[in-house]
Amino acid sequence: MSSTTAPPVQAVPPADAQPPAPPPAAGTNSWLKPSLNWLLVCVPVAILLRFAPGFDNPTALFIVSCLAVIPLAGWMGRATEHLAEHFGQGVGGLLNATFGNAAELIIALFALSKGLEGVVKASITGSIIGNILLVLGLAFFGGGVKFSQQTFNRTAASISATALTLAAIALIIPTIFHQVAAQVPVAEGGWTPQREQQLSLAIAIVLFVTYALTLVFSLITHKRLFVGEQAPEGAHEDVGAVLEHENPWSIGKSVGVLVVATAFVALVSEFLVGAVEAARVSLGLTEVFVGVIVVAIVGNAAEHSSAVLMALRNKMDLSIGIALGSSLQVALFVAPILIFASYLFGRPMNLEFTVPEVVAVIASILIVEQISSDGESNWIEGVQLLSVYAILAILFYFLPDVHQATGATGGTVLPH
Repeated sequence: MSSTTAPPVQAVPPADAQPPAPPPAAGTNSWLKPSLNWLLVCVPVAILLRFAPGFDNPTALFIVSCLAVIPLAGWMGRATEHLAEHFGQGVGGLLNATFGNAAELIIALFALSKGLEGVVKASITGSIIGNILLVLGLAFFGGGVKFSQQTFNRTAASISATALTLAAIALIIPTIFHQVAAQVPVAEGGWTPQREQQLSLAIAIVLFVTYALTLVFSLITHKRLFVGEQAPEGAHEDVGAVLEHENPWSIGKSVGVLVVATAFVALVSEFLVGAVEAARVSLGLTEVFVGVIVVAIVGNAAEHSSAVLMALRNKMDLSIGIALGSSLQVALFVAPILIFASYLFGRPMNLEFTVPEVVAVIASILIVEQISSDGESNWIEGVQLLSVYAILAILFYFLPDVHQATGATGGTVLPH
């Protein structure tokens, strides 16, 4: 028997076969395709509405500023992704975790500095439920229409869902404390604003420490659990490169784009927050609805689109990682940071949320835990998630401004 190995057989393509199309070159007609970049025109329009004489229209300024934040947040995300490529997986993951909700954090900080505590609290709630219900719903629906069934790493999804349960507990405790302690006389250790602030600050510290340890777990000690079940070589593929088919940016370009985009986000956020009160009255919207729905969607729109596009490419691990990771970051990182910052502004904020907000978060997390248990998704699950989000949006639209209703002791009067 001969030991000679036959040469590999080359597959011959049919005569009429077309060669595969090369990926589009970076920047080639990219601005001519439908893109969130088109909304960048809203940035100079917002500046014109804010500073030009004769253009005093808070409602128009609010709407245009909301639209302007969306592409700017997208550029911040792209710059962060490219910057992360230069520092390896560990530091890159930390950068993504730190800047993942930067746009929303900037908006919340401006709102907090102007005393719009109700908008800030509602935006926290809105971001959590929005990422869980709206983003995952759109991702499951879009991906499910294109693929009959999609799978994902249920271990990583389950870990994130469990961590989100901690966020729900953190929202429940201050609310329970307020309801119970308000019935006890102050002389006997009952409710006071100071005690509620101390409780919220202590919980914020626990959440922040938990978030830091979660990063250590996911990026260092157990990072293997967060590698998708798809091809290993694509597990850590850069999201920006997947979406744009572009070469990695240099460190200088990444930092420059990040700084410029952040500066414009801060500028436009100041416009948005300054016009929110007059705009919501003009549009007939409550403070709760603006925070839970409008601000939450605006602050995370670019990230929302990335999650949906990943699902359309059958990369469900990336899609779910974006959605649940963003919710987790808001609950364990953004919320504590806002509590700490409120002391710097001289307007200490507590973690006491309204009953509808708490119920919305708990219901959303329960749904995510059910979905992540089997590691599979389809389009009808997306429809169900979107239906729950629509129901909650309707609730918050008709809900009165409970954040503004205060009792004699200064605490929020919670609806029963």
